[in-house]
Amino acid sequence: MLSEAQKKEIQSAYSRFLKSRGLRARPAQKQMIATVAKVLAQADQGGEQGAAWKDKIAVVEAGTGTGKTISYLLAAVPLARATGRKLVLSTATVALQEQLINKDLPEVEAHAGLAMNYQLAKGRGRYLCLNKVEQHLEQQGVLGQIALYEDEQADKLPDEVVQQYQAMMDAYAAGNWDGDRDALESEMDDQIWQPLTSDHLQCSNRRCLNFSACPFYRARDRLEEVDVVVANHDLVLADLALGGGAILPEPDNTIYIFDEGHHLADKASSHFAFSARLGSSQKMIASAEKQLAQMLLDTGSAIQLADPAERLHRPFQNMDMALEQLDLLLRPMMESHDGDRYRFPEGKQPEPLLEPCVLLSSAAEQAQQHIERIVDVLKEALEGGIGEIPRAAAERWFPQLGVLWGRVQQVGWLAQSYSRPDPEGKSPTARWINRVETPTGHDLEMRSAPVSAADTLQEHLWRHCHAAVLTSATLTALGRFDAMFASLGIPRETTAVRLESPFDYAANGVLEVPQMTADPGDPEAHTEEVLRLLNAELEKAKAALVLFSSWRQMRAVLDGLNHSVKDRLLAQGDYSKQEILRRHRASIDAGNASVIFGLASFAEGVDLPGDYLTEVFITKLPFSVPDDPVDATMAEWIEQRGGNPFIEWTVPAASMRLTQAVGRLLRTEQDRGRVVLMDRRVVTRRYGQQLLNSLPPFRREIKR
Repeated sequence: MLSEAQKKEIQSAYSRFLKSRGLRARPAQKQMIATVAKVLAQADQGGEQGAAWKDKIAVVEAGTGTGKTISYLLAAVPLARATGRKLVLSTATVALQEQLINKDLPEVEAHAGLAMNYQLAKGRGRYLCLNKVEQHLEQQGVLGQIALYEDEQADKLPDEVVQQYQAMMDAYAAGNWDGDRDALESEMDDQIWQPLTSDHLQCSNRRCLNFSACPFYRARDRLEEVDVVVANHDLVLADLALGGGAILPEPDNTIYIFDEGHHLADKASSHFAFSARLGSSQKMIASAEKQLAQMLLDTGSAIQLADPAERLHRPFQNMDMALEQLDLLLRPMMESHDGDRYRFPEGKQPEPLLEPCVLLSSAAEQAQQHIERIVDVLKEALEGGIGEIPRAAAERWFPQLGVLWGRVQQVGWLAQSYSRPDPEGKSPTARWINRVETPTGHDLEMRSAPVSAADTLQEHLWRHCHAAVLTSATLTALGRFDAMFASLGIPRETTAVRLESPFDYAANGVLEVPQMTADPGDPEAHTEEVLRLLNAELEKAKAALVLFSSWRQMRAVLDGLNHSVKDRLLAQGDYSKQEILRRHRASIDAGNASVIFGLASFAEGVDLPGDYLTEVFITKLPFSVPDDPVDATMAEWIEQRGGNPFIEWTVPAASMRLTQAVGRLLRTEQDRGRVVLMDRRVVTRRYGQQLLNSLPPFRREIKR
């Protein structure tokens, strides 16, 4: 339980915040503060073994306008500080990270009187690797890198790119730039930036001559000094996969708050998805053997390197043999199947695939062991322990061996996911093959992904964290937490509260379902009717967002729009999301009308209050794509267990997406507007009423 001193500190902070901002207390906000504080206090009283899962996790769905960010900060910051815990705030979008760093945390510090240090944490890929830049500048065109795919082989860099690299080094050396990609004055293309970054396998850490000046490690050192770390779900999952504490604070001493928590399950599933191209992996092996021979020459053929390098030949040979066998087995499957994808029903790999996958997995594991030995030798050379290997040569080859190690590891993980059937009673793994076009023809790509992240999150997160809070404006599906609990592996006894928005939806907004004759089951007829309605409605719209479920329908509507509407239109794909939103706001500010056409990414994370958005058009209910391999495998698994995948999986998922989309309309208590849903299935299908009932209580105008 909370101590009296803790209660008083939180209550005082809340009172100061309200008074300083001239605000009134909101019942839902007070309830959220109390819920988060109670669970964090329970986590601290778990003893040496820690609290039980259900006692150290809180789930809070807080409707728009609740003030959820301020709520969890006012509850968590004092308790984390009092117990010496680190607070990690994890989001799914850059926009919310920026809001936390630039607005919410400074406001809490200033108005609630809670002194704290905070910093944004990023992965290595956002920071310049000084070693990589130096190598490119000094040896461009002399030493190539091992490539997994043939189209990755880099040509000699153009002079303007080399000049760009030199300018970055000069800016960093002068202290005018901190090495963070996001702090560059102008956008940099991924193909130019990517060669300048490192990962944990390529980095020699303290052995690097540039370690003391390394942008990534300077940023990480600062993380150790702060109370609050702002991260994203991908970085948290990457850190946990490395055992925790590699980039972020140690999990057992960390309170995690997952804002935008409805993304966590999908992020975890994609984080543990694997892929490998067969032909390109064979080319990678052939290229690696040649590069290893070059490495031996370049480093003086030291016996410490020669032995593990020569021993790599056999596992590489076995990998190549296994990849060839897989190609012979899989190519006929693809040729007898229409389309560029073949999914294994129920995620079950055919028996003949098991043996070559076992061989590939075993050979990849052996190869990694020998690569690790080479890496250890190069580490010794970097430390001055092996005099016959020039340090300069060791510095050149260390990151390249890290690249090779990582790519062999990826092939091994993919092979392992195919090498044995899924355990009985556990959620399955989706497995499929893609046909990938290459400059010389096409390649086959094997892919796998877990259909549920529940077991993964239990193993890596819930068992190890000190405490966790999941929050979002949308965590329930059809008004229940069941689907989220199942997808995240959280016990049903976990504290979970649903807090209503303070907005007066009935007075300020309308949900319209127009009279339509076409059903989305007939895509062409439905698209024609959507086009007719939008041509009529958008002529008079001042600030509108039109959400589509497919590129095909959006393009068809774009082609048929009246020119008078096209002139005020911003469509996804024409510019970045942030640029579209910037141009839209600028048009409204100038007194002009503006319409945005977007897909799923515009159905959430878009904050256009007041006159910036008064109408939201949803062309179709956001059901998942029928041929998505992961969703299809999940549906089969539910059917096997006697369930109805459409009712248990598809409809709840659509409910969450629809609620997110509708939530774009009212962002403040003063906003007014309407949502137009151009899908009559909410009226004609049995599940329609469930979907409508799960939406905010707008005034409804449903044409019969």
